[in-house]
Amino acid sequence: MLSNVMTSALRATAALTLMAGLSTAAVAETAEGYWQGVQKSGTLRCGAAVAPPYVMRDPASGEYSGFYADLCREFAEVLQVKPEFVDTTWDNIVAGLQAGKWDVSLALNRTPARAMAVQFSIPAMEYQISLAYNKDNPKVPAGATSVTDIDKADVTLAVMSGTAQDKAISAAVKTATILRLPTNDETRLALVSRRADILVDASDTNQLFTQSNPDWAVALNPTPALAKQGVSFGLPHQLSAADVEVVDIFLEERVATGHVEGLIRKAVDEVLKASN
Repeated sequence: MLSNVMTSALRATAALTLMAGLSTAAVAETAEGYWQGVQKSGTLRCGAAVAPPYVMRDPASGEYSGFYADLCREFAEVLQVKPEFVDTTWDNIVAGLQAGKWDVSLALNRTPARAMAVQFSIPAMEYQISLAYNKDNPKVPAGATSVTDIDKADVTLAVMSGTAQDKAISAAVKTATILRLPTNDETRLALVSRRADILVDASDTNQLFTQSNPDWAVALNPTPALAKQGVSFGLPHQLSAADVEVVDIFLEERVATGHVEGLIRKAVDEVLKASN
C-alpha cells in the first residue's frame, strides 16, 4: 500500500515537473523585450525638453532639431518605427518617463537621484556647468575661479528650473539669490536685461551664448567643477539589461565613429546661424 502511494506521488511529481518545464519554455518563447513592444506599436516616443544644442524646437513649425533629436530619429530608424516627440519640461522629464508617457527621455544628465527613478544609457557626451556673465559687471570679481568667488548676497544667478544645473548650483550656493525660470530663453533674457548677474548653464550652451555676444559675454568653468556628468538617454526603470544594451550598442558605435560629434557640430552651427 505504502509502495503504491509513493509510486503515485513520484508520478505526480514528475508530471508537475514536466508541466513546469513546458510552462517555463512557453514563457521564454513568448516573452519579448521592451523594444519589441515599441516595434509593435510602430512609434518611438521621445520626451523632449528644450535645451540648445541638445534639443531645439521651432516655435512656428513645431519641428524638433538638435543632436539628441537627431539621435531619437536614428534610434527609431534602427527599430524601424516612426519617431514621435513629446513636448515636456525639465521639471517633468523624469516623472513623465516613470509614468510611461514616452519611451525615452532625451539629453538626460546621469545623476544618482535620477538613477533611483529611471535607468540611463551610456553617455553620448560629457557635460559640465559654466557661469556666463557680463565682463563689465562689477559684482563678478575679475579673478573669479570658483562658485565661492561669486556667492555674494547682492548676486543673482539665473538657471532653468528642474535641470541638472539647477540642482548643482542650489547645492553649492549659500548666500547668492537663485532665480529659477522655466525656459532657456528666459534665463538668457534675465542676464541680457540684467535681472540676473550670472547665467548658470551647460558649458557648451553657454559657449554658444558667449559666441553670439562676444562684445560683453564671457563664461567661467568653475574650479572645482560644479558638475561633470554624462548626457544620456533616460530609460524606463523596468527595462532589462538586454533592453538597455540595445541602446548602449547603438550609441557606442555612433560615438566611436565620430558621428555624434558631427551631429553636435551641426546643432551648434544651427544655433549660431539663428542668433546672427
